Amino acid sequence: MKAGHKCLLFYFTLLSVTLLCHGKDGFFNDDENLLLPGSYNVPWMAGIEDFRALSLISVPGSHESMALYGGPETKCQSWSLKDQLRAGIRFLDLKVVGLGDTLYVMQGVMYQHNTLKDVLDTVRAFLSEFKTEAVLIRIHPESFEKNTVNQMVQSLIGNDQNVWLDSGMPNIGQVRGKIVFLQKSTFTLGIPFIETNGESIKKVSNVKDKDNRLIKQLNQAMESFGGDNAVLTYSSGSGLGTFWGMFLTPKRVAEKVNPWLNQYIRQFYPNQPRPCFGIIAMDFPGIDLIHTVINLNWW
Repeated sequence: MKAGHKCLLFYFTLLSVTLLCHGKDGFFNDDENLLLPGSYNVPWMAGIEDFRALSLISVPGSHESMALYGGPETKCQSWSLKDQLRAGIRFLDLKVVGLGDTLYVMQGVMYQHNTLKDVLDTVRAFLSEFKTEAVLIRIHPESFEKNTVNQMVQSLIGNDQNVWLDSGMPNIGQVRGKIVFLQKSTFTLGIPFIETNGESIKKVSNVKDKDNRLIKQLNQAMESFGGDNAVLTYSSGSGLGTFWGMFLTPKRVAEKVNPWLNQYIRQFYPNQPRPCFGIIAMDFPGIDLIHTVINLNWW
C-alpha cells in the first residue's frame, strides 16, 4: 500500500473511532450541550446530614475544570462551568497565572477565556441558587511569583463570609452555600489535602496501566478518608510527550478510563456502608459517572 493511502486509511480510522465514541454512553461526554431531565436533582448535597465531615463525602470533580480551549492536546472538559455545577460537579481544579492585579485561568500556555474572578462569580451565582451545596476549589499558582497568589486571592475574596479559608476540616453543615478552598504547597488558604496520584496524571502510554494505577490510588483513598485532610484522586491522563502514547489525548484516555472507572466503583455498591473515595477529579465525565460517585454517599 502506498504511503499516501496508508495516511488516508489512518486518518479515516481515527475519524471513525471519534464519531463512534462521541457521547456514546453516560460515563464519557464530549458534547458541549448539557441536557438534564426535568426531575434531575441538582442540589444532591441536600441529602447529606449536616454533621458529616467533608472528608467523609465522595465528591465528583473535574480536572483542569476550565480547559475548554486550545485543541485536543489541552482540552479536558466540554461543559461550561455553569453546566458542570448543574451536572453535579463539586470540585474544581484551576491553574492560575497572576499578571498585574488579575489572576488568569490557564491550561499550560493557553488562556482559558476566564479570570479567577469570573470563575468565583459563576460559583457564587450557583451557590446563591442552591444554598445546600458547597463547591471545593484547588488553585495551582503557575506564575513566577507564586507566593503572591495567596495575597491576590485573599484580596479578591475580601470579607466574603461564604468562603471557607480555615485549615480545620468542616462538616457539611458549616459550608453549605460556600466556596471551600483546598491548600497545598505555595497556596495556603483552606483545608489541606492528600493527593493519591503522584505522577500518574502526566503521562499515560498504556490505558491498562492507567487502570491499574487508579486501583492503587482508590485503595489509598479508601484508607485515608475521614481525617483532617481531604483526599484527592485524579482519574485523568494524557499520553502526549510519550512515544507509545502520542495519540492518547486527555479525551482519548477519558473515553477508555471513564467507563472502566464507573464499573470499578459500582462493584462496591453492595457494601454496607459503601466506601468513601473522597474527591475524584475527571476529564470529560458523563452524567452517569458523576452519579455513580455521588451515590457512594447513600446506602
